[in-house]
Amino acid sequence: MTMPPIYELNDRTRTLFRVIVEQYLDSGLPVGSRTLSKISGLSLSSASIRNVMQDLEEMGLLAAPHTSAGRLPTESGLRLFVDGMMRTDEPTMEEQRAIKSQITGHGPIEEALASASQILSGLSSCAGIVMAPKREAILKQFSFARLSQNQILAIMVASDGHIENRIIELNAPVNDSALVEASNYMTVKFCGMTLNDAKAALDAEIRNEQAALDRASANLVKQGLAIWSIDADERPVLIVKGQSNLLDEAAVNDLDRIRNLLDDLENKQEIAQLVDSARSAQSMRIFIGSENRLFSLSGSSIIAAPYHDEGGKVVGVVGVIGPTRLNYGRIIPMVDFTAKTLSTLIK
Repeated sequence: MTMPPIYELNDRTRTLFRVIVEQYLDSGLPVGSRTLSKISGLSLSSASIRNVMQDLEEMGLLAAPHTSAGRLPTESGLRLFVDGMMRTDEPTMEEQRAIKSQITGHGPIEEALASASQILSGLSSCAGIVMAPKREAILKQFSFARLSQNQILAIMVASDGHIENRIIELNAPVNDSALVEASNYMTVKFCGMTLNDAKAALDAEIRNEQAALDRASANLVKQGLAIWSIDADERPVLIVKGQSNLLDEAAVNDLDRIRNLLDDLENKQEIAQLVDSARSAQSMRIFIGSENRLFSLSGSSIIAAPYHDEGGKVVGVVGVIGPTRLNYGRIIPMVDFTAKTLSTLIK
């Protein structure tokens, strides 16, 4: 069923529809004609209101649960409301101060991103999400340590002090002198390079037979670089905070949906790809329910906004994820303000 443009609804129908959606988003309950007759401000009988509600249902904008005489908006109805009828409220001064106080330029940028996710989660009562900038680490030091005959721990220190460890499975054991030689070679040769640059430089040296390494050390160096470069390309740099907010009192009656949503959040790769699509939009993106295949079971929504570096380039995305029954008018400006705050910190 094709959703009608908003201008095809007359004033009375638009007003009733807006009130139904706002009441539903506020309470989470189907809205009945008696309630509408008291709050809509229209001089209409319950019977007249029911007729309009029936029309809206036939348009695919409202649905009637089997257990209630009231109506609630469909996902198509929510989309129409968000795109053309929603009234937004700027974050209060208190909310703005809370966001700014948590997102500071003191310390690594990863701390500011985690704080952004946490504060959004707290203010929205949803799960906060942040897609971190895709930055390649600048290498400072490498070392290898033996774990077992065929397992080596590769340790990388980046120029910003960040340390990461990876386990390398060897096809054939190597002696301790090969570990030392590979460690020293990687530190001397690749200090100040990115992973991709280091890998390209090593490949060129081996191809031109200029690498001053024996075969065992050369293979170890190649594996050490490969395991990080593959990981950096494939691992989603997604920070999620406040999943417990999704288990609110209303979730008790909707445990299957919440279970599906938590499963979605566990699969960060797919969530990251969805959130990352907001980069290309250059502006706010809102995904409602089964509009996206990922949420076809959980019936969830994402509100996401890109943030920029000082040159205006989109480097990441910040937002919230929760049920489709979100306070869109309040949360959308809050996400936008958080994105703008983060943009002032990215250098």
